Amino acid sequence: MAAKIKKGDNVIVLTGKDKGRTGQVVKVLPSENRVVVQGVNMVQRHTRPTQADPNGGIKHKEASLHLSNVAIADANGKATRVGFKVEKDQKVRFAKTTGDVI
Repeated sequence: MAAKIKKGDNVIVLTGKDKGRTGQVVKVLPSENRVVVQGVNMVQRHTRPTQADPNGGIKHKEASLHLSNVAIADANGKATRVGFKVEKDQKVRFAKTTGDVI
């Protein structure tokens, strides 16, 4: 099945503590149906000192979100669903709200 959300897409968070925030997809985890969005769903990770990181301490990083909780942002910055169509013998994604190719 073709991916509706890919790395590099601009997405909007639909639910949760970061509802309404936008960001760029950093990583997609298709086997888990999750995505990591830059600057969204930040968590604190307590790490002990290691040789690679001698200071350790509290690190801030992005946690993953479920795919159902994000939507692609169209040209107007609104959340949109994704459709597929064939243009010039090539399958492309398009925004359902505007019809623009993503």
